[in-house]
Amino acid sequence: MHLDIQAALVNVLLLWILTAPHEFAHAWVATKLGDDTPRLQGRVTLNPMAHVDWIGTAVLPFVTSLLGAGFLGWGKPVYTNNAKLRGGLNGLAVVALAGPFSNVIMAVILAMVSVATARAAPALSQFAEHGVLLSLYLGIFNMLPVPPLDGSKLLLAARVPVVVYVELSRFGFMLLIVAMASTDIGHWMSAWSYNAARAIFAVL
Repeated sequence: MHLDIQAALVNVLLLWILTAPHEFAHAWVATKLGDDTPRLQGRVTLNPMAHVDWIGTAVLPFVTSLLGAGFLGWGKPVYTNNAKLRGGLNGLAVVALAGPFSNVIMAVILAMVSVATARAAPALSQFAEHGVLLSLYLGIFNMLPVPPLDGSKLLLAARVPVVVYVELSRFGFMLLIVAMASTDIGHWMSAWSYNAARAIFAVL
């Protein structure tokens, strides 16, 4: 097995760069929908340190990337109070979707950087191109309906019984590990992100 430490470190660095706008998007949308919880917890910021979960944003993404077992990572969850959110659980769904949507926006921005620096700074261009792929991958990954990922909030919005969601939350972490290690879901998400990246670069 070939262990590419440099590639794993690049993935973690990009994850830190992409996590801040992702979690900021959750916090900002929740605030706009009337919930001041993210603001009180200092999450309406683009400072990466406010959004780092050391297991999800450093250790796991490094290990899974190093071992070639897909890419598993996330930021510190943004907590919301459904009672304060306009629309209740429907508002929660909007907050949840804001994160993956930010990944699409970041992918477009990074693609523009990659194209603009292709001749003058090829190393930066390649780094940004890799960021496009990773941003789209993270957007897709976060839509998986498994806690603590954003897609799991859509289960609540779909009125899945809370007791079912709580039980799923207990094993969500292990479900993600097993799914990434024993199935081709990581490769599927990589293929989807690659195709989406090609579409973005084709437009640019």
